[in-house]
Amino acid sequence: MSPILIALDVDRIAQADTLVSTLAPHVGGFKVGKQLFVSEGPAAVAPIVDRGLRLFLDLKFHDIPNTVAGAVRAGTRLGAWMMTVHASGGFDMLRAARDAAHEEAARTGGPRPLIVGVTVLTSLDDERLAAVGTTDGVRAQVQRLAALAREAGIDGVVASPQEITLIRDTCGSDFAIVTPGIRPASASKDDQARTMTPREAVAAGASYLVIGRPITGAADPAGAAAAINAEIAGP
Repeated sequence: MSPILIALDVDRIAQADTLVSTLAPHVGGFKVGKQLFVSEGPAAVAPIVDRGLRLFLDLKFHDIPNTVAGAVRAGTRLGAWMMTVHASGGFDMLRAARDAAHEEAARTGGPRPLIVGVTVLTSLDDERLAAVGTTDGVRAQVQRLAALAREAGIDGVVASPQEITLIRDTCGSDFAIVTPGIRPASASKDDQARTMTPREAVAAGASYLVIGRPITGAADPAGAAAAINAEIAGP
């Protein structure tokens, strides 16, 4: 299956439905984030789960452990295949998210969703991270949070492709690495500071590639997705 997860950064279910129906044969799943979820509510996941496709629910939960556990249980009932929490929420919060996913899946008889921890947003570099109080740099912070996520027993992390090798060395080969900041060589970086091409990211050890505008904003989204899959496969 393709490692591409499409970011459905749109406002309306109808827009998402068109993209899902067009791209489903070419990608491995679809990400619903804050824009679509806040616009349309829980119904936003219907174009994905009603087709039996992988739903990456990217709401980046970050709160006290009990509140995050409740959110994870709700996401599990929605049919999420994978969900995000902020790794900076700490060990207890991460463990609560993990346990809630296990318990709700067992209670409902459905599959357990993957829980992945967001490390450092791809819009941040060393200077911007220092401005919010973390002065030892992006790589040190990503390594610290990835190790914490591994210790807490969640399934992986979200990090820029620039930190893939560092995370693999720290957390091992069975740890999921979800990478935004993926840009084909011909595409703009937009508002992301730490990017890499799809082929480079997979070669470095990425598990999943989150891609939005280079595909969803293309004149031919299906063709753009197929071209990226071909780039990943190589000659």
